[in-house]
Order: sequence, then structure tokens, then C-alpha cells
Amino acid sequence: MIVVPLKEGENIERALKKFKRKFEKTGVVKELRERQAYTKPSIKNRELRKKAIYVQQIQLKEE
Repeated sequence: MIVVPLKEGENIERALKKFKRKFEKTGVVKELRERQAYTKPSIKNRELRKKAIYVQQIQLKEE
């Protein structure tokens, strides 16, 4: 459960911003999207390898 402490006289829009930020950090929406479609472990590993290669190439270009 997400709890957003409010100060006395605090604006509601500001409280909503705090709530949205905390909600995004929990990763609920991300997890729901991942659960909608099953991806095989082999495909997950392939994507991780692609990402690692991409990051490594960027790091080599910076040096």
C-alpha cells in the first residue's frame, strides 16, 4: 500500500504528483505489461545479450 504523507495546507496537485512518482517506482504497471504476454526464456536471454552488446559498443565509442 502506498502512503503519501501530506503537510498541512499542501496542494492536492502536489500530493497527486508524489503519489504518481511513488506508484511508478513500485513497478506495478511494468509488471502488468510483462505478464500480459509470455516471453520464452530463450528470447529474454537473446534480448539481454543484444542489450549488453549495444551498451558495450557505446562504451567503446566513448573511449
